Order: sequence, then structure tokens, then C-alpha cells
Amino acid sequence: MYLRSIFIQLNNVKENNIPTKKLLRWLLQNAKNAKGQAIANIFVGITDVVCQLLWVIACKHAIDIATGVTEGSLLTTGIIIAALMTTEIFSRAISRWIHAVKGNKIRNTLRLRIFSRLMKCDWIHLYKRHTGDLVNRLEGDVSNITALITEIIPATIVVFIQLLASFGLLFYMSPVLAMSVITVLPVCILASRFYVSRMRRYNRDVRDSDSNIQAVLQESLQHKEVIKAMEQNSNTEQRLENLQGTLQEQISRRTRFSLGSFTLIQAGFAIGYLIAFMWGVIGLRDAVITYGTMAAYLQLVGLIQRPTMDLSQYIPGIASSLTAVERICELEDIPLEEQGDNIMLENTAGVRFNDVTFSYEEGSRKILDNFSYDFPPESVTAIVGETGAGKTTLLRLLIALASPRKGNIEIYNSDETHKASTLTRGNIVYIPQGNSLISGTIRENLLMGNPDATEEQIKEALHIACADYIYTLPEGIDSPVAESGGGLSEGQAQRISVARSLLRPGSIMIFDEATSALDEDTEQEMLNRLTENKTGKTLIFVTHRPAVIKHCTQILKIERTKE
Repeated sequence: MYLRSIFIQLNNVKENNIPTKKLLRWLLQNAKNAKGQAIANIFVGITDVVCQLLWVIACKHAIDIATGVTEGSLLTTGIIIAALMTTEIFSRAISRWIHAVKGNKIRNTLRLRIFSRLMKCDWIHLYKRHTGDLVNRLEGDVSNITALITEIIPATIVVFIQLLASFGLLFYMSPVLAMSVITVLPVCILASRFYVSRMRRYNRDVRDSDSNIQAVLQESLQHKEVIKAMEQNSNTEQRLENLQGTLQEQISRRTRFSLGSFTLIQAGFAIGYLIAFMWGVIGLRDAVITYGTMAAYLQLVGLIQRPTMDLSQYIPGIASSLTAVERICELEDIPLEEQGDNIMLENTAGVRFNDVTFSYEEGSRKILDNFSYDFPPESVTAIVGETGAGKTTLLRLLIALASPRKGNIEIYNSDETHKASTLTRGNIVYIPQGNSLISGTIRENLLMGNPDATEEQIKEALHIACADYIYTLPEGIDSPVAESGGGLSEGQAQRISVARSLLRPGSIMIFDEATSALDEDTEQEMLNRLTENKTGKTLIFVTHRPAVIKHCTQILKIERTKE
């Protein structure tokens, strides 16, 4: 059952195909930030094309001089060829620098923008998506999009310029040969339209499977202790193996399709090159062209076919990138939370539920049904109830992660009342169940509560939370903390989390089983200090522990609603 839960959220997410026009509009809008790099890449590419065409002319001239057809200096021609080679080398070095430095900056900017938007998304719509899937999109899909904007599109423009310029020069030298060689191009263009459509579907399947694998890896590593304790290693490995098998089959299917198209294009190129070669051989036999001209023919045919070949290679990249754009657009279609200036109540605030009804999906079981309750300012409330009764849902409503379907929730004090929303969230301090520390130092974790906290404020918060022990650590408050509080016991991590919350300016403090890992004596001492120093605070405890309940001034029992 545990392993099945890994995929519940993934299975609940329905992916919709997005019209290509919308994807292209999105690309156009986001390409504005990368136009500098795109233009630079185009300029470098055109420089490379010019050098290649001049190289053809210079080589023809050198061969004609060497065979006595034309008079001239081989030394001068050699210097020109060397200069062209040097220019090409420098232009390609510049291209690599642009790709490595500027490309990474643009990718980071795009990823940050999308990440920032995700953090502002409506929680109800976001919670259905697995973290592994989101990470996969932020990493793999953003990288594909960046490559499309900064590399593939500029390269495609350069390729067309090279194609036209090379064809123009060949047409100038031999119109009949040029028309014979170019006949394969329309076939390639027509085939590419079908190719892109099919490849987009194949790439979508591959990217989705890759996201599923990412989700399993992330979930399994996050809960490795549970997997070990339940002896589910083999089942987890089997699940991963099955997903990898699916991915392998999808990649094989995509590759077979791609190879078929590639083979047809290669056959067309081979025929074109053969035509050019035989044309040159016949011309030499009939003494109507020089060896230099034949060399130029073959080089120009290569310069015409190479762009076409490049286009055939760019097509999978374009298809993959369009799939990536589609997956990112799906994230941007998630509704945002209400945005605006925070509403902070100056005096101690309370919370009031007025006939609140809530369910996660329209038509599903009501978690709360016409629920009313008041958490007065400076009250101490225990929320109790059986598992599944709705305690967690109640907290999500308090924090404004979700909104009632009926009724309303008010944040109030003696002077003002406001509807609970994301704008009033700053009045809420939430201490989740379990270990909620991030990697870094203890100080960095504490300052998440208040970046401007003084040493005295930190010391006081640690004392109330019974976390004075950190001053006995070798590095004290600057001691490192691994991911999820690694290096500390669960109880030690919980106390630091409580201290962090005490530094927050909000006056409504919500403790979600935040003392569950503490021993009885430490829990008792912390509760004594919290309730003794609760002036200016409203305390709400979700708990099943009698030691917590006896410190509360009121008790709210949540009962499971009927189906």
C-alpha cells in the first residue's frame, strides 16, 4: 500500500495537449530575454558560413593554380586559407563560450521565473502533482527550452542562410547541377512536417515516463527508512525496473521511427552527392571543367547537404522542445493564489470559522460541514479527533492553503476583522509535524522565522523551545544541519522548529503534533514556557497527547462527517 501511494498523485494528474499556436506564442514571449544570445549565435553562424564559402573559392583557385589552369600565387592563396581557418576556429570558440556562459544564465533565469510562479500557485491545484515530476520539468524541460531559444532556432536560421548561399554559388557555377542536387530538399521538408508531429507524441511519452521515474527516485530516497523497515527494497526496485522498462521501450520506438526517417534522408543525400560526382567526372573527361571546379562542386554539394542534414537533426530537438514547452505551459496554467499586500493585525489575532463547508473535490465527501468555531485572541486550544476526521484539513484552511466552499473564515482582533486569505497568512505561524529543518546551519534555519532577529531574540526563542542545548554543540548555533535535520535527533529538530516559529511576527501559532518526538519531561517544560510566555499569542495545538491537552483553555473535537 505504501508503494502504491507514491503514484497516486501522478495518476490523478491529467495531461492536456496544448495547441501549437499557444506554444509558439509562449516561446516568442520568453525568447525576448534571450534575444541577445540568439543574435550573437546567428552572427557567429553567419561568419562561419561566409568563411566556408570563401574557403571553397580559395581552394578552387589554389587547385587551378597548382594545375596550371590559372596564374597566381600559391603563397597568397595559402595565407588567405589560413586566415579563413583561423576565423572559423575563433568563431566556434566564441560560440562555445556563449553557449556555456550566457546559455546557463538564461536557463537559470527561466527556471527561477517558473519556480517563483509555482511557489505562488494555488495549493489545491498544485498538491496533486508529485515533487519528482515538478523537479523533472524545472530541470529537463527548462534546459530543452533554453536550448531551443538560444541554440536550435539561431542554428536553424543560420542553416537556411548557408543553404541559400551555397545553392546560389553552385547555381552560379552550374545551374543544371544545382537544380539536380536540390530536388531532394522538398521531399525532406514535406517529410519533416509528419516527422515533427509524430516525434512530439513520442517525446511526450518519454518525458512523462522520465518524470515518473524521477518521482519514484525522489519518493523512495525521501522515505528510505520506511522502505528498509518494511522490507520493501525488492518491490521498490521492481517498480523502478518496470518504469525503466517502459521508458526503454518508448525510447526504442522513438529511435526506430527516427532512424527510418534518417535513412531515407541519407539515401537522398547519397544520390545527390553521386550526381555531383558523376557530373564532375564527365566534365573532366570532356575537358569542360577544371579539377578546381570539380572540387568546388563537391564542396558546395556538401555545404548544401550538410544544412539539410542539420535540419533533420534539429527536428527531433524542436519536437522535444515543443513537448517541454507544453509541459511548462501546463504548470503556468495552474491558478495563482490571491496576490497583494500582506494584511498584518497589530494586536493579538484570533480565528473564527462561520458555517464552513469544505471538500477537496466537487461532489466528494465533505470534510467539514457547516462547521463553526472561535479561536479567541490569546486562547490556548487543543484540536483532537480520530485520524481522517479533518484535523489536517482544518489547518490547511487556517493557513489559507485551501478556501471554504461555503461559509467564511475570519482573522480578527478587537480593532479589525479580515477574511482569511493568502494576504492574512502572515498572521499565522505554522509548526508542522515531524522534522522540517533544511540543510544549512542551525542559525540559517532559525533566521527563516525572522531574518532580522537579534541574538537576544534568538536566545530567548531557543530557551522557550527548550533548545538551549545547541550552545553546547562544538559550533554552537552555527553547527551544520544535514537534509531533514540529519545529525540531530527528531526531538532536537522539533525544538529548533518551535524556536524558529517563535521568531515569526505572526500572533496565531499552530502546532501540528509539534511535540510528538519529545520525552515527557522536555515536552512538559516546553509547554510550561510556551503558555507562560503566550502574551500576544494565540496557541492552537493539533494533538492527541494528554500533556498538551491539560495546558489548553478549550478543546475542539473534530468528528468524521458521514459519507
